[in-house]
Amino acid sequence: MSTNRFIQYLQFEKRYAQHTLTAYRSDLNTFQNFIKETYDLEDLKQVSPAMVRSWIVTLMDRDYTPVSVNRKISTLKAYYKYLLQEHAVAVNPMDEIHTIKKGSKLPSYVESDKLNLWLDRTGDIANFEEIRDRMVILTLYSTGMRLSELLSLNQDSFQLENNMVKVRGKRNKERIIPFTDELKQEIESYLNLKKRVLPDAEDAFIVTDKGKRAYPKFIYRIVHRLLTGLSSAQKSPHVLRHSFATHLLNNGADLNSIKELMGHANLAATQVYTHTTIEQLKSIYKRAHPRAK
Repeated sequence: MSTNRFIQYLQFEKRYAQHTLTAYRSDLNTFQNFIKETYDLEDLKQVSPAMVRSWIVTLMDRDYTPVSVNRKISTLKAYYKYLLQEHAVAVNPMDEIHTIKKGSKLPSYVESDKLNLWLDRTGDIANFEEIRDRMVILTLYSTGMRLSELLSLNQDSFQLENNMVKVRGKRNKERIIPFTDELKQEIESYLNLKKRVLPDAEDAFIVTDKGKRAYPKFIYRIVHRLLTGLSSAQKSPHVLRHSFATHLLNNGADLNSIKELMGHANLAATQVYTHTTIEQLKSIYKRAHPRAK
């Protein structure tokens, strides 16, 4: 089904003004050209949410304003709603796409190569305070949990045999976050060292030098100190949460999975992490789509 039939529908059935029809036609032509050039795809009925997101990212990279991008998103929402009504598509790719908040800044994050290089370089430290500080960075980055969730963790919050941690998030909602074997080994080593160095420490997972449960400013100081010189990004615990989500998305994780891992109430909160580069999205598409191999 061509876009011309959609424009005719808007003109004769919806009675849209001529300038609105011109804008819709321009938006659809621009999108169709992008899909053809980027994915070698001519049939817009085969478009996926990832392709739409890559177009949005490209528009933002070209300094389109949020108002302009949102108008183009509205055009696609109307077009695919029409295709769905006409039974031309079975699934609407725009269901996962949300408009951009006007004036909102993209989340700051640390580049994955820099962060992982630092983690590899600090893997052989033996001092408890340094190991604890590294554990703060590694836990926040490996799980994407909030600062408040990290502070509330106790030692028994971890199910080490299953590589999972239970956290209590906003509105007292619990969720389970999986983690890697590497993190499991580091947690075990950290807890054993904590028991030897601070035998009377509180049951809290992260403690101060005196064995008391860590508090927000204590964690902020650790993160700020360790991230200084590592990246131009902001230096706060939340930046590591942003980095967790960004790096997952850059490596092919879908938004719904990231939403569950981060404990977001709705997908709109996760949508902000679609600021991946077009080259990364192309690479993911080529790896994942059977026709791209």
